[in-house]
Amino acid sequence: MAETKSCCNDKVSGKIREAVCIDTNRVYDSCADKDCLADLRVYFPPQYQQTIDRATNVRCRGCEILNVFIDVERVPFNRGFYSVDITFFFKVTLDAYSVAAAPPETVCGFTTFSKKCILYGSEGKVRVYSSEFRADSGDRQIIPQNTNPRAKIQVADPICLEARLCRPCDCCDCLGDSCIPVPSCVKCAFGDEFPDDFGHRPVEKAVAVTIGIFTIVQLERDVQMLIPAYDFCIPDKECSCDTDDPCEAFRKIQFPVDEFFPPNETKLQTGVSTATCCGCERSD
Repeated sequence: MAETKSCCNDKVSGKIREAVCIDTNRVYDSCADKDCLADLRVYFPPQYQQTIDRATNVRCRGCEILNVFIDVERVPFNRGFYSVDITFFFKVTLDAYSVAAAPPETVCGFTTFSKKCILYGSEGKVRVYSSEFRADSGDRQIIPQNTNPRAKIQVADPICLEARLCRPCDCCDCLGDSCIPVPSCVKCAFGDEFPDDFGHRPVEKAVAVTIGIFTIVQLERDVQMLIPAYDFCIPDKECSCDTDDPCEAFRKIQFPVDEFFPPNETKLQTGVSTATCCGCERSD
């Protein structure tokens, strides 16, 4: 017989038991952006660049974020404010068409985009030492940290809006004139296929893409806060270990009606599907 446990939700309805001090991250400032990144040049490994030079048209199949580099610097003469420099690295997958009535060739490349925002992060700078030690490192203590503000960015899946062939001088050269080494995140995605001088090799054609992204940038600090506490939260749900009968577990899964009968726009907006397995509408 299962033991009766008190639910942590029941404690919320009672009185506050005590005020406790916790060490947590506090968001001091944040901003949300919807950016349309137009005419970004895509850089390809040498074998894919040869395909682009022969292509007559390209179509974007999709893009994904490989990594995001974030740097936080104090703004001079503006106390408490910090500049957040953000650099996105995108992997772009394209279909390249070169011969009429022939299937396209799939090629992959990367592009990059940088932006900056100013956020409030308050003041204060102390070093934090801990008694914790690193695992499997000869009993070495964890490196001291500081309470400088840290930036975090949340990014939705990017949307590839357009891809077109162009001359190399007609699109935005994301790398500029400086010889920037390929980041490790790009090397891992393409298997070290980029030479050191890939950004300065002469090419016949280039690809410009337009990408849409939604982002939320936060600037937070480690702080100690006093919060009301009701009680310890003890789970009231027992762990399910019924794995002996796979068919019984499968029977508990609801029939995926929407996979067979795609909902219309109204049902998608409300999040309610009223179709039954026979296609009839349910009556309330």
